[in-house]
Amino acid sequence: MSEERLSFKEMCAKFDVTPRTLRYYEYIELLSPEKEGRTRWYTPREVARMTLILRGRRFGFSLEEIRQWLLLYDQKGTDAQMAALLDMADRQLAALKDQRAQLDTSIAELQALRDDVAAGRF
Repeated sequence: MSEERLSFKEMCAKFDVTPRTLRYYEYIELLSPEKEGRTRWYTPREVARMTLILRGRRFGFSLEEIRQWLLLYDQKGTDAQMAALLDMADRQLAALKDQRAQLDTSIAELQALRDDVAAGRF
């Protein structure tokens, strides 16, 4: 079984995170490694959770949203967790699309200003 578990250092290396990040995720109860004395061991469950945490962060979800979503699996099972994911994804997609529209507007305005300055029309 030991080959299935990762040490603290191996976990940091596998996910390219700092020790501080990994300890913080434990502190806010996103991860719960097995402990043998002062040594932490990460099981396949914790590795899967870390994958989901980092994916959620990449998509812009807050750590609290991710924590609540992960808790749903333990409390209500996969169906409730997937329903919550659909709701979270819909909200985040709307927010990202709004951000993209704002960026597109800013890019167009800056491009027009740049073009005016380059043409001597300022």
